Amino acid sequence: MSIPRLLDHVVIAGPDLAGLIDWFAERTGVVAAPGGAHPTGTANALVALTVDGERGPQYVELIGPDPARARPELPTTFGIDTLAEPRVQAYAVHPTDIDATVAAARARGYDPGDVSDLSRRTPDGILLEWRLTRGEHHRIDVPFLIDWGHTPQPGLSDIPTIELVSFVRTEPDPAPLTGILNTLGLGDGVAEVVAGEQSAFRLTLRTPAGNVVEL
Repeated sequence: MSIPRLLDHVVIAGPDLAGLIDWFAERTGVVAAPGGAHPTGTANALVALTVDGERGPQYVELIGPDPARARPELPTTFGIDTLAEPRVQAYAVHPTDIDATVAAARARGYDPGDVSDLSRRTPDGILLEWRLTRGEHHRIDVPFLIDWGHTPQPGLSDIPTIELVSFVRTEPDPAPLTGILNTLGLGDGVAEVVAGEQSAFRLTLRTPAGNVVEL
């Protein structure tokens, strides 16, 4: 079992949010709860993650175009405009001090991007606000950093759950990405990089029925 110690959430993106929710439900038996809309033209649905049966501040975010967005074109967030089908596209970690982590990474030669503010409203109108790194040329294989501040972390909210078995990144040559992750100084807080035929995330879950699925 390989789970990043500081995992905040895993992002699965798709070109159609309703289709993405159905896709996840067909594979896991879990229907994601509506999350809310973002100013970026996206909307999401959430499933909390358990580890060894225990709830923690981790969840899966299913994200796609907001059906009610003002502009008809697909948003570029997480490469949604390039996707033909759902894909595990990124992940976030929550360091103890987001600003210090950014500064340390820059000093070691990697720029995670500036820390900026983002927000969304839940279906019942509650405003959630957080800070995260949003580099202009951010690599999706490197986690973005997030700080929820005084906002309750969504993984602890009243939403459906599924068991997290492991989450890793596969690379034909793990060394370059491992070197970049080391600049964050988070140790086992980030996803392990393992050798594999292609560059991709591998998310392994155990369904409520006890089946193990890999996304």
